[in-house]
Amino acid sequence: MTPARPAGLAAYATVTAAYWAFMLTDGALRMLVLLHFHRLGFSPVQLAYLFVLYEVAGIVTNLSAGWIAARFGLTSTLYAGLSLQVLALLALAQLDPGWGLTASVIFVMLVQGLSGVAKDLAKMSAKSAVKLLAPSTEGGLFRWVALLTGSKNAVKGLGFLLGAGLLALLGFVPSVLGMAAILFAILVGVVAKMPKGLPIGRKGAKFTEVFSKNRNINWLSMARLFLFGARDVWFVVGIPIYFYAVLSDGSAAGNRAAFFMIGSFMAVWTILYGAVQARAPRILNAATRTEAELLGQARAWVALLALVPATLAALVWLAPAPSPALTVAVVVGLLGFGGVFAVNSALHSYLILRFSDAERVTMDVGFYYMANAAGRLVGTLLSGLTYQLGGLPLCLGTAALMIGLAAASTAQLRATEAGSA
Repeated sequence: MTPARPAGLAAYATVTAAYWAFMLTDGALRMLVLLHFHRLGFSPVQLAYLFVLYEVAGIVTNLSAGWIAARFGLTSTLYAGLSLQVLALLALAQLDPGWGLTASVIFVMLVQGLSGVAKDLAKMSAKSAVKLLAPSTEGGLFRWVALLTGSKNAVKGLGFLLGAGLLALLGFVPSVLGMAAILFAILVGVVAKMPKGLPIGRKGAKFTEVFSKNRNINWLSMARLFLFGARDVWFVVGIPIYFYAVLSDGSAAGNRAAFFMIGSFMAVWTILYGAVQARAPRILNAATRTEAELLGQARAWVALLALVPATLAALVWLAPAPSPALTVAVVVGLLGFGGVFAVNSALHSYLILRFSDAERVTMDVGFYYMANAAGRLVGTLLSGLTYQLGGLPLCLGTAALMIGLAAASTAQLRATEAGSA
């Protein structure tokens, strides 16, 4: 295998560490906001509203971030993402409990929107860096992107647990301020130690270049939209609120115990997802497969994924009432969903870099993650709406339908000899 240059390895390691730090706070913040405002009496739809601007910001940010990175360099967008997350955490600590419901919702939506901008600046920077730094032979690109995305999701899973634990032990404001201080210290360290190896940008990059003319990138982006919408339609609001209803007895001690159990499930799910994602190249034996064979695997794995939420939806709908056995079945089924979903996600993350040209990778990746953010937005809105209208069965049934649409989009992908259509 052609080894990566030492400078490339150092840059990859620094970018990965910065991305880890960001995603730890991102996962913790999401859990803090969700559980804190559910405890204050917000309905499922109101909870979904809190994250709407976060996802809307992601759509806009990914389109513009790819162009900004192409023009001003990848480190500029990475540093901007970390800095904005620190500002978002500091702003959220200013939330006044005496504000009315409407004012609180609007304020948190705005702060979450700022956090969404930060997240997608950091994500686009890290994912694009892999394309430029990874070895070009023997599956090096797939291994490096799978390692980055898998480890990132494991760290975010720890963030879910951290957020639930901090809320139970310290309360909302001290938790948010503590995370802001730690992330700022990491930002200072990353800026001081970032090695050379990432592009500094090109002045002539035009914003219109972010819209891809590559049919594979467009169809893959469509598949990504439905895939992540299918996850978030149950993940964002439905499952946490369902588990809270099942696990909490309404007492202070019961609420704390429910927080820990919900946070633990979200953490285990995301850590498992990340671990499987990191091993996806081995699971698929990717080093020995052609691009056409990997596209066949993408079609097979997305079809398998659709069966899981469809089965769970029927199981919960037919159950006469929630029970410990049903809760265990839901947990096991969703953990299985996480494993199959991870392989699908890893394949997508590899294919977007495979289909992209090196000179416009930031714009192709930005466009692709714009679709990802659009899917998360749709899933977030549907999560609150479907849970309020039909409970967990409707959340899961909607997820199965959206995965079917992802499968139809994946079927349109075509193999290429040089990685670009």
